[in-house]
Amino acid sequence: MLLSLRWLKDYVDIELTPVELAGCLTMAGLEVDAIHERGPSFTGTVVAKILSIKPHPEADKLSLCEVTTGEDAYPVVCGAGNIHPGDVVPLAKVGATIPDGITIKRSMIRGKVSEGMLCSEKDLGLGEDTTGVMILPADLTIGRNLTDALDLKDTVLDVVITPNRADCLSVIGVAREIAAITGRKLRYPRITFSEEGEDIHHVTSVAILDPDLCPRYSARVIRNVRVKPFPLWMRLRLEAVGLRAINNIVDCTNFVMMELGQPLHAFDYHLLEEGRIVVRRSRPGEIFTSLDGKERNLPADTVLICDGAKPVAIGGIMGGLNSEVRENTETVLLESAYFNPSSIRRSARTLGMGTESSFRFERGCDPVGVIRALNRAAQLIADFSGGQICKNYIDQYPKRIETVSIPLRPKKVKQVLGTAIDSSEMIGILKSLEVIVNKVDRDEGVYQVNPPTFRVDITREIDLIEEIARLYGYDRIPIKLPNVSVTPVTKDPKKILEDRIRIVLVGYGYSEVINYSFICPGSVDILALRKDDERRQLVRIKNPLTEDQSVMRTTIVYSLLNTYEKNTRDGCFDLKIFEIGRVFFQRKEGELPCEKNHLGCLLAGLRYDDFWRSKLHADFYDLKGCVEGLFDNLKISDVKFSLDNPETFLHPGRSCRIYICGQFVGFLGEVHPNILTSLGLKNRAIICELDLDVLAAKFPHRVLYKEVSRFPSSSRDVAFLVPETLEADKIINFALGTGEELLEKVHIFDIYTGQGIPEGMKSLGLRFSYRSSSRTLTDVEVNQVHSRIVKNIVASAGAKIRGEEMQL
Repeated sequence: MLLSLRWLKDYVDIELTPVELAGCLTMAGLEVDAIHERGPSFTGTVVAKILSIKPHPEADKLSLCEVTTGEDAYPVVCGAGNIHPGDVVPLAKVGATIPDGITIKRSMIRGKVSEGMLCSEKDLGLGEDTTGVMILPADLTIGRNLTDALDLKDTVLDVVITPNRADCLSVIGVAREIAAITGRKLRYPRITFSEEGEDIHHVTSVAILDPDLCPRYSARVIRNVRVKPFPLWMRLRLEAVGLRAINNIVDCTNFVMMELGQPLHAFDYHLLEEGRIVVRRSRPGEIFTSLDGKERNLPADTVLICDGAKPVAIGGIMGGLNSEVRENTETVLLESAYFNPSSIRRSARTLGMGTESSFRFERGCDPVGVIRALNRAAQLIADFSGGQICKNYIDQYPKRIETVSIPLRPKKVKQVLGTAIDSSEMIGILKSLEVIVNKVDRDEGVYQVNPPTFRVDITREIDLIEEIARLYGYDRIPIKLPNVSVTPVTKDPKKILEDRIRIVLVGYGYSEVINYSFICPGSVDILALRKDDERRQLVRIKNPLTEDQSVMRTTIVYSLLNTYEKNTRDGCFDLKIFEIGRVFFQRKEGELPCEKNHLGCLLAGLRYDDFWRSKLHADFYDLKGCVEGLFDNLKISDVKFSLDNPETFLHPGRSCRIYICGQFVGFLGEVHPNILTSLGLKNRAIICELDLDVLAAKFPHRVLYKEVSRFPSSSRDVAFLVPETLEADKIINFALGTGEELLEKVHIFDIYTGQGIPEGMKSLGLRFSYRSSSRTLTDVEVNQVHSRIVKNIVASAGAKIRGEEMQL
């Protein structure tokens, strides 16, 4: 917000330099972003007096003027018709510069010497009036530099106002802060005027149909106004804060808005049908033409200011073209109101109409200051337009806004700030902000505080403490570490698991990616999920950014495939990525969605980097080995890979489901070629997804160790003939399921099909290792245990022993 230093000085005495003032405001919470020096764009122009005016002998429309600067007289040829002897005017002397880069020179005009130029407001860049020479006040010192005589120089502070400080969106508001900081007295403008003519209640009426949108609406009527330019000193103040001068009526409302922070609006009374005001909410499909000439399709629940037949303004945002003040306006209906902040904020954003009015209303104006602003604007309009203010004013206030009362404990202030501030100083600070303070308990020293209605941000005791701290001075509060008890923080086991997974996968050469949780609804069809698959229970977003991001994902697979597709478009075909994120499932209607933590991995392209000179492509077993290594690092045992119930989006012969202790935890496999084709991908991709919530339950918080046996192991090899479709894992389970304590481990060392093997069968070579922790085993002991295990496998799996019979 731009603030004129000259304007601020109208309300508070300021002896600080602009830099010092900026520092004080910044330390008090109003950051000054920049300081601008403002001045006129002309030089060499002085205050002069016309001594005489004679007709130009060679031109009917020109005059020969003799002007004086007090010491010297100058002949000037002028074509204006509004000047007379004795007028005080601006004289641009020879060598002076005026806007547009024009330099005044001594010249001959129709045979007569002209040593300067009598300037209009437009010539000097001080206004839009080009009808004649600018007539200056008669009491100005002749010969004085015009810039100094009119006090045209100013300093403008660019202050950053935080959203909670709506009270500082005015000159008075910031002046109040300066007065509190410097200990000066704030001077409010005096509001005095006379009321003439008929009573306003005989002229107009106000009806509020929706008090929830407009709790208060007040109005005055001013008759016999003359629309003309605003005085220069007021125009300069408006221009300094970034507002363009229009006419004295509109400029008065803008002046009061910037002065008191209360937006107002002036209607041409004769353009209001039935001469009355009705405040209501908009109707569906209602269209309104605003002052900027644009047709607005009004959203629902927009507050409208209407006359007896039609809308004439969008409440709190902008007036209408059908009731604006014009050059021939004679009677003005002046509006001052309080609107619901959330309603104005919603309407302004929907309409894309961020105005000075909406900027203040949506942050919260002072409901009590409505009448003060109304009277101040009526006073200025009457003073500068010659109008007469009708008797009385209308004030409809159906939904009163109650003030808050907050207890303040000085002990609490000292405890929070960590410094001893005298109670009298606390109260003095609060009173300088126009806070009402009453002591209610002398023994406990508790005060009852009533913040002013313009401080909508003060609602709690801690807010009062903040006000005391910032005006007491943050630099005066000593730096002191608080006395706190430190307790060790236990890290979330799930976070420990995720961190461990990241370390392992990065060590395997994978890169972590982060995708949006929002995906397109068609993803479930692209992945060809079954109709009864729970992953079709999508959580829909009420206000999606785009249709492609209108539902929450139920699987990480689609996100990873999208990432792969984007990389291939950029020429990256070799990819090793993983993502740890959430998936969401819609439960019953009205219930909150179910959220789960998942891990997804994707592998595609070459197995090794190009510089290894290997063209081998990654396959199913590369990712399976990575997953097995992850489980091994996490010390998660009893992991099984099963071919049952394959995923529809995975290759049926190159995929599996993963179980831990019999509980389903995820899947792994090569993506089905049809899915890849639908996504525009040509190369194979292997993918897996694991439920981290299940992993977290199986993840051991402590690692248990046992002593390594000092005694040697003994091994036996057996080749079994089994059906090709039988999973080798089942044979191993049959072996481990016998419960033999001496059996240390079983692993596959050979799988063979071909010559010598019956069709539909395969040879499965298993190596059994036996060991005791207390002694060295004899061959007899090993053979006995081994025989029982082999017989159990033959009986359970229907297997045959390949080759010669074992020597038992």
